[in-house]
Amino acid sequence: MRTSAAASAPFAPIERRRCEIVAARDVGAYRSFACADPSGPVPRAGQFYMLASAGRWGAGADGRPFLPRALSVLRAGDGTLEFLLEAVGPGTRRLAQAEPGESLWLLGPLGVGFNAPADGRRPLLVGGGIGVVPLAIWQDELGPHATALLGFRGALHAPAAELLAGARVCTDDGSAGHHGRVTELLASELDEDARAAVYACGPPAMLEAVRALCAARAVPAQLALEAGMACGFGACFGCVVPTTAGYVRLCVDGPVLDAALLAAGWES
Repeated sequence: MRTSAAASAPFAPIERRRCEIVAARDVGAYRSFACADPSGPVPRAGQFYMLASAGRWGAGADGRPFLPRALSVLRAGDGTLEFLLEAVGPGTRRLAQAEPGESLWLLGPLGVGFNAPADGRRPLLVGGGIGVVPLAIWQDELGPHATALLGFRGALHAPAAELLAGARVCTDDGSAGHHGRVTELLASELDEDARAAVYACGPPAMLEAVRALCAARAVPAQLALEAGMACGFGACFGCVVPTTAGYVRLCVDGPVLDAALLAAGWES
């Protein structure tokens, strides 16, 4: 089953290509790197790429390869793509070790991105942790007037808020910004002015809280869901999520979905 928003989703993978890393830096607890992709298609905000290091991409004595990692694009321009990740396992640790001059295998852009707000609604961006990534490129397109509300575990991760203009920040432990959850900031914003269109990315529990808040106020929302992806183009069915109309594959029907497609409890 495909949603109407997925009309432009690819059903065959764009050719994998080898791209050189041109910059890398730490952003708090995260790692940012940029690679040159002068001949690749321009991505839409919310789309993703399947990435693998071109060297030392394996584990064990026999060098058994890891699966490529799906990463949303942080920024794109002038033939360069920028990504942000947190090293949480062997595959992401290898990507985090990449330095300028090394190469990546890159496949994409893949999936369905965000759609512009309708009916003159103001865009409201809500991110949790590494979920800030697709919101940065979306704010680049919408303009700095798009309000950004960003939540992090603590001060070690909060520097990623600087990737967006004028972001309001909260942390779970109160070590930076507002002490509390990003959905508290969202509720306050919507209570003041509910004529918004919400765009959110983050962990499933956060996205469900965003969905519920927006549903209660009849505020449209688009959610960029996070899921482990093995192929990136619909072949493995490893990233399915339930919707009110059946299961969808996030890699081709998403990762951006209308919140109205999700019922309470979808994330469990």
